[in-house]
Amino acid sequence: FFCRAMQAPEADCHFAASLVAAFVNYPLWRASAVAQSGFKVPGAGVLGKWAAAFKPPWRGVGWVLGGMTWARASIFYGSDAGKQLLVAAGAPPAISMVVPPMVISTLVQVANQPIIRASITIQDPGSRWQTVSAAMHGISETRGLGALWHGTSAGILKTVPKYCVAVLVKDAMDEWLPKPAPGAPRSEGRLRSAKKAVAAGVAGATITNPFDIIRNEMFKTDESLPPAHL
Repeated sequence: FFCRAMQAPEADCHFAASLVAAFVNYPLWRASAVAQSGFKVPGAGVLGKWAAAFKPPWRGVGWVLGGMTWARASIFYGSDAGKQLLVAAGAPPAISMVVPPMVISTLVQVANQPIIRASITIQDPGSRWQTVSAAMHGISETRGLGALWHGTSAGILKTVPKYCVAVLVKDAMDEWLPKPAPGAPRSEGRLRSAKKAVAAGVAGATITNPFDIIRNEMFKTDESLPPAHL
């Protein structure tokens, strides 16, 4: 939707759209991270805790926005570009649609894991660290460098299906929705893009919420996936 509205080169518009989405979603990400992790936050009930997510201090906001932006832009742009390359090489449609988001989202998850762990950890009002960099340094100092990648397994189980499903739904909606007629108002194209984006986002988020909870519990307990899951 945003790419169509700004009419920018594809890579640029993926980056810009991802930045806007990250900026808008930051309070919601913060609220869900706190709720899924079970952090104790002052507030009157559920609404009070959600309201707290929109208030300062916005710990790690720069790291979170940067991590979300490059991750989403890389996955969606890379998936589109990868699909085109595989189609041109004669790969079957199923392979062309599934393999690029699967590979790219896995690599992105591994690269982003230290930022994810540290940024979620500091959302706890009782955290000993106040910044992402301090949390990454503290975690690596007290638990070893590898601890920054603790929870990667649950993160991959969350991220890979999320973006594979989102890309598949987006492509399916692109085929299913009628294309605007030549000369049609630009608003028709924007509405069509918005429908694709909403369907893809809802489908991806719906199937991955349990793994958010498992991953965040792993951060709190330092346990591996099976104990945290149980």
